Amino acid sequence: MERQSNAIGESSAFLDALERASRAAALNRPVLVIGERGTGKELVAERLHRLSARWAGPLVTMNCAALPETLIEAELFGHEAGAFTGATKARPGRFEEAHGGTLFLDELATLSAAAQERLLRAVEYGQVTRIGSNRALTVDIRIVAATNEHLPALVDSGRFRADLLDRLSFEVVTLPPLRARQGDVPVLAEHFGRRMASEIGWSHWPGFGERAAAALAAHDWPGNVRELRNVVERAVYRWDDSERPVDEIVFDPFASPWRPVAASTPAPAPTEAAPAAVPQRAVLADMPCDDLRAAVDAHERAILESAMRRARYNQRAAAASLKLSYDQLRHALRRHGLLEKAAG
Repeated sequence: MERQSNAIGESSAFLDALERASRAAALNRPVLVIGERGTGKELVAERLHRLSARWAGPLVTMNCAALPETLIEAELFGHEAGAFTGATKARPGRFEEAHGGTLFLDELATLSAAAQERLLRAVEYGQVTRIGSNRALTVDIRIVAATNEHLPALVDSGRFRADLLDRLSFEVVTLPPLRARQGDVPVLAEHFGRRMASEIGWSHWPGFGERAAAALAAHDWPGNVRELRNVVERAVYRWDDSERPVDEIVFDPFASPWRPVAASTPAPAPTEAAPAAVPQRAVLADMPCDDLRAAVDAHERAILESAMRRARYNQRAAAASLKLSYDQLRHALRRHGLLEKAAG
């Protein structure tokens, strides 16, 4: 099956992570790939395999979170016929399937304590034993594992084995979230837009309009590259005029005036200790003020500083959040002496 996504980007944070993965690929050592959902952990695992001496061998993937705890060990290590109810015939596990190649364990942090213990033995000795068998099988594999959890914190809380973490963390590649990849959103959006235009039969790619480009740049992308791909492809296929730049973006596909309303839980009865909420306008009106202009200036400056912090000092994103043009925001920042700070 042809892969639908590529490792695309030109930000230094992203390229540094790829460089670290490329250097580690040549070594026959385990690698941990850490990152938020949608950052491309599986793509990096494939890169580690393809650039290694094991490139001609199998790349076997197992999502540890996709199986119930009772089946994970059987999937990893295999089982003999009759080992448990429903095991009508012997079946090799993922370790055996990956012999001579790479085993990619996604969502590693979800492994049970028992599975972690057996995984540790397999990593230490290079041997696995099928469930229901007493015969150990020697396997030659390289393990690449991925998670969106901070594993040292799980070790501290007793949810992950410290000795297993020591074995697997020869190298750790941490992928930056999309919001930290300066300049990569337009590059990726252009790639996904062109590909979708070709898929639906457009004769050429008209690009994005100013409004759509600004919306894409201002979004925080909690779902990272996977979310960006869905948003862009949806925008392209919904656009009716292939001759005009795509200029309408929908971030939430569930947004609809007719969507079902979830049953609301009764609000707790107010207690005497809980004061009634006071509207911000009333709070400001009750504040003592002997210099209106200075008070208004101070309030505007506070709003600008807050918007810049929320946008991580991305001026275009801050402008969009305040419903200002880029030039209007720059003028306001300059008026309050904040432009130099914003540039820094």
